Amino acid sequence: MNIVRTIEQRNIEMSKVYQDTMLELLETNGEVVICDADLVGAIGMTSVYNKHKDRCINMGICEANMMSAAAGMSLTGKIPFVHSLAPFAVRRLFDQLYLSGAYQKANVRVFGSDPGFWASYNGGTHTSVEDLALTRVIPNVTVLAPADAVQFQWILREIAGKYGMFYVRAARHRKLLDLYAPGSTFEIGKGVVLCEGKDVVIFAIGEMIKEALDAKEILEKSSLSVTVVDMFTIKPLDKELVRKVIQGKKVVVTAENHSIIGGLGSAVAEVMAENGSPALLSRVGIQDHFGEVGTPEYLQAKFKLKAVDIVNAVIAQMERKV
Repeated sequence: MNIVRTIEQRNIEMSKVYQDTMLELLETNGEVVICDADLVGAIGMTSVYNKHKDRCINMGICEANMMSAAAGMSLTGKIPFVHSLAPFAVRRLFDQLYLSGAYQKANVRVFGSDPGFWASYNGGTHTSVEDLALTRVIPNVTVLAPADAVQFQWILREIAGKYGMFYVRAARHRKLLDLYAPGSTFEIGKGVVLCEGKDVVIFAIGEMIKEALDAKEILEKSSLSVTVVDMFTIKPLDKELVRKVIQGKKVVVTAENHSIIGGLGSAVAEVMAENGSPALLSRVGIQDHFGEVGTPEYLQAKFKLKAVDIVNAVIAQMERKV
């Protein structure tokens, strides 16, 4: 890894990163194929589809068929990238993802956009709070949640050159906090320690990293020293790093825009239980709840996914320690 933190905020939408990187891959690798389930315009890919009509396919609102077709193409040597909204990229086509994809050792990259509270006015039917849980349980699927535009671009480029099944989740038209300078490189399966402290560790992904860093600033005013880790690879989880950074910590917190069941929180809890960690764990995520209609800001607050919710979780556990 060659990671450089940045202070410059470029405010690049993740859909713009996807558009630019897909165009780059199409023009540098003749085996790359792009598929979408009638969301070409919604993800900002219209110009790319028009320029490469021979290798960009709008499958229509037929996500299961898209997955099976992509798996079949991959077995002939093509390198498919497929996109849909997160619930339709995973939940709707789960059987095809499992059997047509992973079971027959296909080579497909799935991008599920606008998970969790990013579904906004699309409401509960378009809200995915379970995509990490579903993809984690499929053998040999790599599950990724980029923290910012630089990491997202690196992931797309990296997985284009690897064989296997990949699931990547990210917001679509939102601008996440820029953490990394352009040119930074990462390693799939390895977390990134953003800052180190001795009392508390917060494992976070995606948009929740900003909340974790904000929570760190608040907690340190109360003389609590906080480690924040970007766990952008949910599977395979960096178990070695988890074991290392939880040593000596009083409280461990996971923060994710996903259900507390089956996602990052569950993955970290499994490692802690297997290693007999004495630290107390709080999982900050969406409780056992369906999505609903509202602005992302409203839904994030409703689901208690703000920095203050991380702070409250830490304080509650610290009080138990006393």
